[in-house]
Amino acid sequence: MLLGFKTKLKINNKQRTELLKHCGVARHAWNWGLALTKQILDHNKSCPEAKIKFPSAIDLHKWLVALVKPECPWYYECSKSAPQEALRALKTAWDRCFKKISGVPRFKKKGRHDSFTLEGAVKILGTNKIQVPKIGILKTYEQLPQVKPKSVTISRTADRWYISFRIEVEQVNTPKTIDVVGVDLGIKALATLSTGEVFTGAKSYRKLEAKLSRMQWLNRHKQVGSANWKKAQARIARLHQRIASIRKDTLHKLTTYLAKNHGMVVIEDLNVSGMMANRKLAKAVQNMGFYEFRRQLEYKTKLYGSSLVVADRWMPSSKTCSNCKVKKEVLSLSERVFNCEHCGFSLDRDLNAAIILKNAASHAVSACGLDSADTSRMKQENFSLLANISKL
Repeated sequence: MLLGFKTKLKINNKQRTELLKHCGVARHAWNWGLALTKQILDHNKSCPEAKIKFPSAIDLHKWLVALVKPECPWYYECSKSAPQEALRALKTAWDRCFKKISGVPRFKKKGRHDSFTLEGAVKILGTNKIQVPKIGILKTYEQLPQVKPKSVTISRTADRWYISFRIEVEQVNTPKTIDVVGVDLGIKALATLSTGEVFTGAKSYRKLEAKLSRMQWLNRHKQVGSANWKKAQARIARLHQRIASIRKDTLHKLTTYLAKNHGMVVIEDLNVSGMMANRKLAKAVQNMGFYEFRRQLEYKTKLYGSSLVVADRWMPSSKTCSNCKVKKEVLSLSERVFNCEHCGFSLDRDLNAAIILKNAASHAVSACGLDSADTSRMKQENFSLLANISKL
């Protein structure tokens, strides 16, 4: 399977200028292509009898060469693959929009999410050097895998530059200590397992929020575009990166532990966007990183030979008693201990939900008559029946 490899670059001022030029060319090509495709869509909407075929990435690149490059000679100072790959990414973004997977593509702004992709003569030289088209040889801080990447993506976060590419890795079937585990995600604790283990989130934003607010407050009167303003903006961006890195490191350690040591991991299909709409919970939900948790689990379970089960969103795991399977009608968010009125059972709310997720998956496996060799197939199936099983 393919995995992404990303590492930090060690560059000088000349190389930094070249990277910024390539980012500018890729951003200009994206914005030009986005404006053109929006005009085509508006024309087709207003004049349905004279529709224009929506251009492909190849069509956009041909028009770019014929119309834009003669008027913008600075395009020739950069690799030709930078604008070409930007237009391919734009076509992919429109395809996702037409399939209603994501929203309408947006225009890019200088200094935000700067990145570009290069393909062609990409070679790894030695342990920490990589050669890319037009720019030349770039050094890295850590050792590079000895592979032959077809393309690389160079991006900037704060004032630091990173290079990434895909590498082929083999699946590692690690020995599993537990067959099935239910994972309940929360705000007070990041994850509560059905085994009783509790993992607290990093809550990096809450810890560094006061420092971030202080830095932004000190920057309020600086003249925009001045040298001191740019230095302050770089410090703020580095602090944002630190917050995100601490959160991602916590999620990586947790997801790796789950995928390596458990044969089947059961989680809920959380409505993260709906939770973010609650102004009282939005900051805490964002600080935990629920979407990133699921994204990492999806590829790590494939890598380590385990399976991921996503229970139905409407499954009443928090309201169902793990002892007698009776569902409560009302359970407020402030009730942190689950008390069953039917059997008198009492347990921590998150642990009770995790046990419900585990039991539902265990019943589904035993009812289907699957053994450990067949569980890897189950991740391709629809597990909406878990909601019905928990109500029995």
